[in-house]
Amino acid sequence: MANSSLYERGMQTRRSVLGNGHVDNASARITSLDDDFQTFITEGAWGSVWSRPGLTKRERSMLTLVLLAALGHEDEFAMHVRATVNTGASPEDIKEALMHVAVYAGVPAANSAFKIAKQELAKQEPAKQDVESKEAVSKEQANGSEATQ
Repeated sequence: MANSSLYERGMQTRRSVLGNGHVDNASARITSLDDDFQTFITEGAWGSVWSRPGLTKRERSMLTLVLLAALGHEDEFAMHVRATVNTGASPEDIKEALMHVAVYAGVPAANSAFKIAKQELAKQEPAKQDVESKEAVSKEQANGSEATQ
């Protein structure tokens, strides 16, 4: 039986880190086979650990990336690289974290993780450029309207 407050806190944290789209898609794929597992990770990982005070989302994100890279969990690693847009971990943070992976978990683990990180960050770049472009246009429009007043 799900602890409703822990589950709700977990869903809120999960959405803030992974994004609504990811969580909605994952929730839509839940079956009777994995429903208890999904409740477990929502309450345990997201409602308990990720929701604890003491570390920022950026710090938790970096720890998660290092552990996933070291353990070779490539799909989860890619998902958490994508989540860095929500956690505040920068590409420089990822780079430094993966340098630690190379030293403490091995060069092959870091090499695979760098490959995945580069792919995921490259996918984010066009979206970042679109946002920056829209912000520049809005700023120009605002400056133009100020000049005509």
